[in-house]
Amino acid sequence: MAMDYWVEFFEDLEQVRGRSKNTVMAYRRDLELYHEFREKMPNASIRKFYEFIEERGLSTRSQARAISSLRTYFKFCELQGKEAPELRELRPPKVKVGLPNPVSKEEFQKLFKACQHEDPYKQGRNQITLLLLYGLGCRVSELISLNTNDLQEDASIIRLIGKGGKERLVPISTKLQKELIDYIKMVRPKLLKNENRSLLINDRGKRPSRVDVWRWLSAWSKEAGFEETVHPHRFRHGCATALLDSGMDLRSIQMLLGHASLQTTQIYTSVSQKKMVDSVNEHHPLSEVDP
Repeated sequence: MAMDYWVEFFEDLEQVRGRSKNTVMAYRRDLELYHEFREKMPNASIRKFYEFIEERGLSTRSQARAISSLRTYFKFCELQGKEAPELRELRPPKVKVGLPNPVSKEEFQKLFKACQHEDPYKQGRNQITLLLLYGLGCRVSELISLNTNDLQEDASIIRLIGKGGKERLVPISTKLQKELIDYIKMVRPKLLKNENRSLLINDRGKRPSRVDVWRWLSAWSKEAGFEETVHPHRFRHGCATALLDSGMDLRSIQMLLGHASLQTTQIYTSVSQKKMVDSVNEHHPLSEVDP
């Protein structure tokens, strides 16, 4: 790549900012797209890049991410002493943010029943996977990174490693703690084929991958009769919404989910408000009045 500070930029993303491999790869794809644009239209205004990525079929969200990646790169160039006038001209397209689609308690119950297996130990693994997703509101990357020593039994706390390697301690319910202890003592050893620290164990006796989790959820969703696979992130939304509905404050939910900004957490207030409006429309006596 014939771009200024290419190596230095990605070293900064990984080693200084602690971005995940997936995030770094997303930056790389976006910058390679910009490099392609410059090779085809070396003298074009940076604003032509908007047309270029739109013609490539990128969604509005993907376009916004590409512009954001470029802005981050140009900011880095300026910090190194190189002028980047493009930075002032790039503005991300407005993205309409949809409301989260949380897993409901009823959907969770159906999935929990659908994850049954003829092997009782694999069934135990399946059930603890669902309990962790819904009970912790964790990301898939956090789930598969869990080790047995991340559970602090004496304090009812589990340690999660989030984006950028940030660590957070999440309190767990008495029920989840008991289920975890039983799983670690009685189920996990039966699935393990070689010594490793992973809390969850896949069918090969090793740490599960994202693909494993997706494959499990796809099978359980189909067994439960759902038309679409339940996305792992819906459990995160379901956990946050349930906590908010139960009266937990936003700041605490932000801490539990590991959101960098409270603004991200506030989206769940819209979900709760919509549920309230739907409930009023369904149950209020005026809904039956025909004026």
